[in-house]
Amino acid sequence: MKLSDEQIQRLYRFTREHFVEHYDLQTELVDHLSNAIEEEWKENPKLSFEEALQKEFKKFGVFGFMDVVEKRQSALSKKYHLLIWKHFKEFFTIPKLIITISLVVGLFYFFKYIFFYELMGIGMILWFVLLIAALVYEKRKMKKRKNQTGKKWMFEEIIYGYGSFSAVFAFPIHMINIFSNHGNGIPNDYILFGISLFLVAVFLGSYVVVKIIPSKAEEYLKQTYPEYAFSN
Repeated sequence: MKLSDEQIQRLYRFTREHFVEHYDLQTELVDHLSNAIEEEWKENPKLSFEEALQKEFKKFGVFGFMDVVEKRQSALSKKYHLLIWKHFKEFFTIPKLIITISLVVGLFYFFKYIFFYELMGIGMILWFVLLIAALVYEKRKMKKRKNQTGKKWMFEEIIYGYGSFSAVFAFPIHMINIFSNHGNGIPNDYILFGISLFLVAVFLGSYVVVKIIPSKAEEYLKQTYPEYAFSN
């Protein structure tokens, strides 16, 4: 005995009622529930659809689908971090390595011969503003897609910055606090070079998060969800 289309839609509503917002996870749970209900009917064909559904749902425990959501989020976050690392490493291979070294050396001499702390403060404020603008822009793009398709994908949400932008946003504020309390003396060359290397690494990481991965988002989403191509 197979589930009808109406019963399948009921399962989608059921997952939404139990706080599963993302279409990809809803689909996975609907597939699991429908198979489990069909198996249950083989053993007990007199059981109604709602009774079979509630019986299967109880197997998820006190927290319902929340454990499933958390595990999927953890797995996709790990996948996202691996993508960041993959693109970040590319800046330390030829020919991009030449650009990376040039940025570090150029920033070192820039700091060395121009008033350091005021420049750092202005730079961090500008960085903060640009990151906020990028976040707002990407959130609007994702919201527009969701309104068009009516579907929300967990990996898409991760890519476009929920949770991943927070650390990047906090960095400029911390840097401003550090340098505003440091005094007016110019650090020695070793400290300046270390700061330059660190800032270039953070800038490249931010560029990967804000620009590179979002520009390839559709490709990564189609790899993760084959059905994504048919929903847009």
